[in-house]
Amino acid sequence: RLASKVAKILIGKGKVAYSPNQDHGDHVIVINAEKIKLSGKKPETKQYFRHSRYPGGGKFRSFKEQMAQNPAEVVRHAVYGMIPKNALGRAIYAKLHVYAGAEHPHAAQMPKTVTL
Repeated sequence: RLASKVAKILIGKGKVAYSPNQDHGDHVIVINAEKIKLSGKKPETKQYFRHSRYPGGGKFRSFKEQMAQNPAEVVRHAVYGMIPKNALGRAIYAKLHVYAGAEHPHAAQMPKTVTL
């Protein structure tokens, strides 16, 4: 639910001027990524795959291992799956800022709080 609402804000679908071929979205700062929870058996069964691009270089990491190593990457991965896979999508994805804790360096931009 978090990832879908973040993707909607990033893409700008809630705005009147939305157009699928233009970037009307806002920057999004996600804090406390370490506190996310999954429902059902997903915490035990969910796997993250990465590849080194060398033969036999595929590696799997479980959700619990990923949360212990880098919880912000879990949110980034979920949001990445919901944005377009083209040049516009890369520009949209660059506006996502995820932090594991409650601290972030964007206070000077006076972000507005959106509770989800």
